[in-house]
Amino acid sequence: MKKCKVCRKKFEAWNSLQVVCSPGCALKLAKKQTLEKEKAERKRLSEKRNTLKPISKLKSEAQSAFNRFIRLRDFDAGCISCGRSREEVESGPSLQGGYWDAGHYKSRGARPMLRFVESNVHKQCKKCNGGSGKFSAKEATVTGRYRDNLVEKIGLEQVEWLEGPHEEKKYKPDELREIKRKYNAKANKLQKIIEKTLQ
Repeated sequence: MKKCKVCRKKFEAWNSLQVVCSPGCALKLAKKQTLEKEKAERKRLSEKRNTLKPISKLKSEAQSAFNRFIRLRDFDAGCISCGRSREEVESGPSLQGGYWDAGHYKSRGARPMLRFVESNVHKQCKKCNGGSGKFSAKEATVTGRYRDNLVEKIGLEQVEWLEGPHEEKKYKPDELREIKRKYNAKANKLQKIIEKTLQ
């Protein structure tokens, strides 16, 4: 007696290769095996596509995950530059892509090695990050206000470290994949916490 691989009932096999008790169970088993093969093939192709992604695409995906984390981390904070609160900014018209950016104190272009350093990136309204904010045309520039507020937030020593010299950094594909994975996980966790508090 054998146990059917599908319905788990005991049956008398006609030969040693028989693993199911009936034609109906044989069809179900064949369908299940086909789905498993398709799933394995999709996973293999997805992994292959991921290994073939150019470094620019991996960097962009890692940056998106990191930026989302920053916006969620600073959810209740106002703009790091102009100081407008979440309520003030979100009561106005939404710009393309929402109200908020993850604004880099030292830009990715000037300091690419700081692009994923959490203390260098804070929630910033789109106007200030785009250079058209409240202070951009006045004596106190967006960057100057950013620095003043950043000193208050993280301390002068940390700000001076950000402003200091840093070694060049070239990200490897596996590092970028890990950054994306890490910050997606952190962002998802924060998202759940925020959703609970807003209920």
